[in-house]
Amino acid sequence: MDIRSGQNAEPDSLPYAFVRLTPEVVQILGRFTPRLSTAFANRTPPKAFRFGIGDIVSVTIFEAAAGGLFIPAEAGVRPGNFVVIPNQAVDDGGNITVPYAGPIRASGRTPAEVQRTIVDALKNRAIEPQVVVSVVEQRTSLISVLGDVKASGRFPASPSGERIVDVIARAGGPASQGYDMWVTLERQGHRASVPFGALVYEPTNNIFVLPADVVYLYNEAQTFVAFGAAGNQGQFKFDAWRISLAEAVGKVGGLTDNQADPGSVFLYRGETKEVARQIGVDVSRFEGPIVPVIYSVNLRDPGGYFLTQSLEIRNKDVIFVSNAVSVETTKFLIFLRTIMATANDPVLYATNGYALKAAINGGASTIITTPTPITGGR
Repeated sequence: MDIRSGQNAEPDSLPYAFVRLTPEVVQILGRFTPRLSTAFANRTPPKAFRFGIGDIVSVTIFEAAAGGLFIPAEAGVRPGNFVVIPNQAVDDGGNITVPYAGPIRASGRTPAEVQRTIVDALKNRAIEPQVVVSVVEQRTSLISVLGDVKASGRFPASPSGERIVDVIARAGGPASQGYDMWVTLERQGHRASVPFGALVYEPTNNIFVLPADVVYLYNEAQTFVAFGAAGNQGQFKFDAWRISLAEAVGKVGGLTDNQADPGSVFLYRGETKEVARQIGVDVSRFEGPIVPVIYSVNLRDPGGYFLTQSLEIRNKDVIFVSNAVSVETTKFLIFLRTIMATANDPVLYATNGYALKAAINGGASTIITTPTPITGGR
């Protein structure tokens, strides 16, 4: 099968798209490299904290003088002139209860908004009321950190905003260090994964976490497979948080000098239809969300090496290095020689057999016809 033709030799074979690596293609693929900075549009700090159902709330009410609604006249003037309402949880209806103010909507509102509502409800009954509302225990604005961390759990979201590395640190940090550590962020049904190194070496990926986010750490070795006329064949680990196609080819020992065709280096990968469409593939002939794509790079061209340095290898990629035409010719000639030798063997064996027999018979005849010396006379 000729890979470049883009046609399958077998009618039942999986269809694929053939794409030559160009600077434009490499640039497009770079934009779609899995990164948290591109996977989530919202990378801003979280907004002001808002109460949710189940949060424990504290309400403190101040009055300007004794003799008001909450500070009796017989109490006299005392520091603060305040009363603390017992802590309460935001109920199923999203409300809290304040004496003489009734149910106050709290769910989905900030502490400052709840404070103003309570003041408005009491200002005609209390003496210049002032209210302080604070959260005692967060039960809704939580961030979950799970997986290979030292202390997994659910942590209250910080009103000042925290990034992914910050919440991982709150969970004790990764349980193990290495290039095989991956981080998955799940937010509102959307999920994206990156190597842990991407958070450290590319700060744009260390985005802010939001309430209800789930951060999951796990170990998975990043590997690629090499076949064909490469220096070595098999499965290879990245041993780095990312590597380029040039580094991957070097990792397998480069190309075999007397066997490989430098102009026929191929990378096999499944791309989403969106990516395939961007690089010029007709996606209408493919079923399903993933399009099998074979990328080709010509290393006879010096510019091909710069392209391979810019193209990032992904987990489970397959690299195939084709044999040179001379190798295929050599294989054919060896095959021909084998057939011809097989056909000539009986003739050679017969000829050699006759020659051997003749030599043996000739030797015996010489021995027989050699005159016998006479030792006696008449």
